Amino acid sequence: MALLEISNLQISFGGLRAVDDFNLNIEKGELYGLIGPNGAGKTTVFNLLTGEYKPDEGIVKLDGRDITGKSTIEINKAGIARTFQNIRLFKQLSVIDNVKVGLHNQYQYSTATSILRLPKYFAVEKEMNDKAMALLKVFDLDQEAEYLSANLPYGKQRKLEIARALATNPKLLLLDEPAAGMNPNETEELMKTIKVLQKDFQMTILLIEHDMKLVSGICERLTVLNFGRILTQGDTKTVLKNPEVIKAYLGE
Repeated sequence: MALLEISNLQISFGGLRAVDDFNLNIEKGELYGLIGPNGAGKTTVFNLLTGEYKPDEGIVKLDGRDITGKSTIEINKAGIARTFQNIRLFKQLSVIDNVKVGLHNQYQYSTATSILRLPKYFAVEKEMNDKAMALLKVFDLDQEAEYLSANLPYGKQRKLEIARALATNPKLLLLDEPAAGMNPNETEELMKTIKVLQKDFQMTILLIEHDMKLVSGICERLTVLNFGRILTQGDTKTVLKNPEVIKAYLGE
């Protein structure tokens, strides 16, 4: 059984079909790419998977569980986390506190415990700090743990957003153009980090990306969208050699 199973997913806005008959299966531990020209419907698919939009038709299953039309909170608890094209950090919080926001869905203590600073409060806070620091080390952000996230360089803000998503302990991680705005060195470093996530964390990843070097370097299989419909699917090398893909992607 595939980790993610999408069948006949559809949504329209103002009579325009933004995503039409979208089907996709992703296996556990796979690093899968979703590509296509601007406006093809890629981010709309992510919004459907994470509950920001509710589909007009179709079924989404995660690890065999039907999550179609669930709220964003329910879907996150079920095991899907994501990043965004435009970075969405809590910029008034420190780097470590951004990661701890993601950890809060795994830890609970009563209001009284928090207000009275009972022993359980300090035990939970220490465990969360330790886990947050461990994640920050993966992304080489541990030295900036106490910095305001707004003061991080752009590339490190991108990495922090991924670290925060991982803190929710997802089964499936959705990355929406993580290399956007990065210079070549930052992109190369990001590629290495994503590979580490897949190998060492056994993370299943669905990636939207325009950087073809990144896509061809890390993705095992691809789906190409154009005008909301699947143009082709398959292993990365075969898909990227498809003349129709080249024409659609380059807008020729």
